[in-house]
Amino acid sequence: MTSTDAATRATARPWHLDATAIRRARLLSGSVLYTYVTLHLTNHALALVSLDVAERVLLVLRLVWRSPPGTIALYGALLVHAVLALWAIYLRRRLRMNAGEWARLVLGLAIVPLMAAHVVANRVAPAAFGIDTDYVFVLLGTWVQGPVASLRQAIGLLAAWVHGCIGLHLVLRLKPWYPRWVALLYAAAVLLPALALLGFVSAGREVELLAADPHWIRQYAASRRQPTREEVDWIYAVADGISWGFAALLATTLMARTVRSYARRRSVVRVTYPDKRVVEIQPGVSILDASRQAGIPHAEVCGGRGRCSTCRVRVGMGLESLPAASDAERKVLERIAAAPNVRLACQTRPVADIAVMPLLPPTASARDGFARARHLQGQEREIAILFADLRAFTGMAERKLPYDVVFLLNRYFASMGSAIEQSGGRVDKFIGDGVMALFGIERGPAEGCRQALAAARAMAHQLDGLNATLAHDLDQPLRIGIGIHVGPAIVGEMGYGSATTITAIGDAVNTASRLETLTKDYDCQLVLSEAVAQRAGVALSGFARHEIMVRGREGKMAIRVVPSAQDLPAGGAAAS
Repeated sequence: MTSTDAATRATARPWHLDATAIRRARLLSGSVLYTYVTLHLTNHALALVSLDVAERVLLVLRLVWRSPPGTIALYGALLVHAVLALWAIYLRRRLRMNAGEWARLVLGLAIVPLMAAHVVANRVAPAAFGIDTDYVFVLLGTWVQGPVASLRQAIGLLAAWVHGCIGLHLVLRLKPWYPRWVALLYAAAVLLPALALLGFVSAGREVELLAADPHWIRQYAASRRQPTREEVDWIYAVADGISWGFAALLATTLMARTVRSYARRRSVVRVTYPDKRVVEIQPGVSILDASRQAGIPHAEVCGGRGRCSTCRVRVGMGLESLPAASDAERKVLERIAAAPNVRLACQTRPVADIAVMPLLPPTASARDGFARARHLQGQEREIAILFADLRAFTGMAERKLPYDVVFLLNRYFASMGSAIEQSGGRVDKFIGDGVMALFGIERGPAEGCRQALAAARAMAHQLDGLNATLAHDLDQPLRIGIGIHVGPAIVGEMGYGSATTITAIGDAVNTASRLETLTKDYDCQLVLSEAVAQRAGVALSGFARHEIMVRGREGKMAIRVVPSAQDLPAGGAAAS
């Protein structure tokens, strides 16, 4: 067995194969608890209708949650969720998290001490001593007799709600439909606890008024079993024991992390980034944690849980020494059709020196983690490219106010952009007063050429309409030169951050640009290569044909000169 194999076995985590099961258990247990908290808040909100309505609904909810299946589901989910939370803290190599994750962690840990007394008083004590509790009993014990307990319960419920909402957001934000519903869900997340708090205050004041009547208090006390002073002390003692016990488990978890980290400091793995920066980590630390440790910005929409794929990296040196991808990681990589040398940084834990390159910018969003078309990742394709440029616009702009120049260009861009898109093309970019568009990326070069010719004709029509509309604002009509060529180009998403877009580079792009420039020499509106007409299946024998030398190309190229793009035959229309 090699040293690499030994290191891999030494650092392999036996629970790694069950990551999917652990994630599902956390999600299922969290869903049960979130449902319980939602119904609890709804019950408080119904007190705005009346105290009697809230009391009746509480009786129904108790039939569910205090039944044997309900009790097992609720407290089983609470135990599983708490254990998995501590387990997740232990598994983390670094406690560097974003603000949302920190908020969820702190709020989750605060729920136990905040809600322990309430749970013991309203669930454990009734079972232990036969105490009969109802909504009025809860309000008397919190709002009237223990205002501090009332405040603690409100904060605890709010902490549980926000904790659950953050967790739900982290799961749902990876769903394609989520952005359409996020505003509505956010409004509901704010509205429900607000209504619950108002209902709690309303019901508390109503019970406070009732409690001011000694006769009512005596009647209520005589109607049910009340806890003795010793039983109340027992309730608080048990609640304190739960809180201190949970604190001890948390401290033990943090201490175990420290011991593990100390034991692993004797060996070092070096992770090299594209800028030649080297980060030293211990075997078993993920690549994402290495980035966090060194303060290197790294995309991680799902918080390092191996769901979004935005943290993926291309592995260079050291690929052969990496432990095999887990089932969960493999499914994500298959979903995005990743190359063999691409791994998820949050799930990959190198045991030997490695070189990596993050594939997405640190600002990547959840939608960037979805499966994407292959051409977006960079691919050579034969496409049609169109360049268009306004003639003599610079001189015209010098005689106009800046506002008028911007107004004219925006109207021009809107007209040309709509003509291109309605013909099936994609506007690549606006360059000064010029336009670059791509056709046939997904439907092939023949269809792309037909679409490009249709776009040129539509652009000419749009320009005539624009000139008619702006006749009183123009010294002379706007004129345009268009160049179209078809050929192989490298297509993909290029750029950085928000400036990333689908574009194309290559000799075919340069040729299309030079054909557009030739419209000045031939005093025409359109120059296209003969290859475009042939691919489109359009007869252009009625237009002048020339063979020219194009800078950067070997040999002559045949072109067609079209005085007005509106004269193109109908065969240039995009196929339906």
